[in-house]
Amino acid sequence: MFKPLKGRSVIVTGSSKGIGRGIALRFGLEQCSVLVVSRKFSEAKAVATEIFAAGGIAKAAEADVTRQADMEAMARTAIESFGAIDILCANAGIFPAAKLGIMTEHDFDSVIGTNLKGTFLSVAACLPAMKAKKGGRIILTSSITGPVTGYPGWSHYGASKAGQLGFMRTAAIELAAYGITVNAVLPGNIVTEALAGLGDDYVRNMEASVPMRRLGSVTDIANAALFFASDEAAYITGQSLIIDGGQILPESLAALEG
Repeated sequence: MFKPLKGRSVIVTGSSKGIGRGIALRFGLEQCSVLVVSRKFSEAKAVATEIFAAGGIAKAAEADVTRQADMEAMARTAIESFGAIDILCANAGIFPAAKLGIMTEHDFDSVIGTNLKGTFLSVAACLPAMKAKKGGRIILTSSITGPVTGYPGWSHYGASKAGQLGFMRTAAIELAAYGITVNAVLPGNIVTEALAGLGDDYVRNMEASVPMRRLGSVTDIANAALFFASDEAAYITGQSLIIDGGQILPESLAALEG
């Protein structure tokens, strides 16, 4: 049995939908106090209301992870509302597709700014509170795309997600003395609202490439984040956990035909 996380203060960026929403709801079920962060307050409020309806504690906050002032205000809100910052789930990310030759400088900067710079800014904003209490858990939402695999149209996304792991490893070293761990979850193809825009053919092809023959759920990722946040994971830092149903294992689709 794991020690309950009840009463811990959790910030989840990019938590109005998709994986972030799943993480926020999961921590809410554990009776944590969850700050639901989104660029749109109304969407963050909707998720906070879901957590309340399930018997949890939550507050909504509007913030853009690309803006330092927003991240500092986010951290202040968590402290004022819950008294501390115990766990940061740096989840906010975007993945607009653009192949090389078509991708613009703005396209590249937008993805790197949100996914990589946003990770840095959210972590930096929460560090003073975590250092003061000499403890904390930082969990990054990376991806198999970039650190392990590639996919046409997502070179900027892959670079940002690989960059998160480089950031994580050094951050884990620097923050270990303060009792702060830094780890990452690497989702494969997960069922979220975003899949609707990629089309049925994409979904079928992805399902065919996964040994378990199905895509993952946001709960699969949330459970991994919950583990990294636990007291039982206190001696784990600078590590990444792939949650992909075995997608990266076959060397070709032929390996799945037997």
